[in-house]
Amino acid sequence: MVLGAGNIASIAVLDTLYELVAHNRVVILKLNPILDELFDPIQKVLEPLISVNAVRVVTGDAGIGGFLVDHPAVNHVHITGSASSHDAIVYGAGEEGARRKADNERTLSKTITSELGGVSPTIVIPDKWSNRDIKFQAEHVATQRLHNSGHNCIATQVVVIPANWPMKERFLERLRTEIEAAPGRESFYPGTSGRLHDAVAAHPGFALKCDNDRVLIQGLSPDSRADAFKVEYFSSVLAVVEVPGTGEDYLTGAAAFVNNQLTGTLGANVLVHPKVVRKLGGAFESFVESLHYGTVAVNAWTAVGYLTAAAPWGGFPGATLDNVQSGIGIVHNALLLAETERTVVKGPFRPFPRSVATGQMTIAPKPAWFVRNRTSAGTGRLLVRFVAKPSAAKLPRIFASALRG
Repeated sequence: MVLGAGNIASIAVLDTLYELVAHNRVVILKLNPILDELFDPIQKVLEPLISVNAVRVVTGDAGIGGFLVDHPAVNHVHITGSASSHDAIVYGAGEEGARRKADNERTLSKTITSELGGVSPTIVIPDKWSNRDIKFQAEHVATQRLHNSGHNCIATQVVVIPANWPMKERFLERLRTEIEAAPGRESFYPGTSGRLHDAVAAHPGFALKCDNDRVLIQGLSPDSRADAFKVEYFSSVLAVVEVPGTGEDYLTGAAAFVNNQLTGTLGANVLVHPKVVRKLGGAFESFVESLHYGTVAVNAWTAVGYLTAAAPWGGFPGATLDNVQSGIGIVHNALLLAETERTVVKGPFRPFPRSVATGQMTIAPKPAWFVRNRTSAGTGRLLVRFVAKPSAAKLPRIFASALRG
């Protein structure tokens, strides 16, 4: 059984395909009620598999999900959602479920895998950035939080910056500007307004209510014990943590903070100038290796790893049923690689044409998923039409639209 997520439409279909291909399991897919309106399109996409009795797609509330989890014909469950939803399946809901978890009394008799999100960080490695670098990377971080109204398991929630970085104030000022200037978008996930209110209430003196119901929490230190380190707000809440140290000491402190203080192990992002990477040499590779996350993105967003079907996607290995973190097992993994530890995604520090100065090849002035990309909606429609009916004659319009973003 696959319990589909409600935030990104592709998740349920990708998880279904992985169970079929990687594990040779027939699948009953239960859609999240938020995606009920996509029942017919998903049925149509999966029709070749439905017609040979390899897949069934159903809708319904939590009661239907519970019925299917307990059904004797189901011998494995895969869930994309929250750690609390996972625990409710394994141990039961409410206070009784919490007691069972404490006593390790599982109510689930079958195996389960999961992808559960968490509190994802972006680590800024200091250098002398130009004003255009600061603007681009501030928009990059704002995108990582605000894409899909923050309803992403891989959305950045904590930005780690050097406490003594000379450009700290300029970067933070630009980050707030980008957060407030990003186009408004409906918060469609249930409970969003309550979580925004909780974030402000839990960080008195640190939280700033920005335009369009966005919250920026500044001035935190690694030992703040802030709720933002543990609670996945799944909305437009972004916290900034200032870590002391320089050079390799800063890298060690930043890695220790994100590994030990933040909930979850799904993905971490790193922003670093290429000349700093060259200067650090093996120390930088050791830093990336020290990050206990299933996907690490260097000068990119870990969501690019999600979009790359060949890449394994899931939490860092080592999670257990009673300490599930960002989940157990992986999905996607089109090459069916065994015993993977993490995926590393690398991107350009600067967009074109400034990328040429750093020796990084890219043709994109601004990635299509950036929240302030001016043509992303039009580019998306052109891509869908291309996928529906491929033709080389359609490519010039796609590139023209993307490059105007």
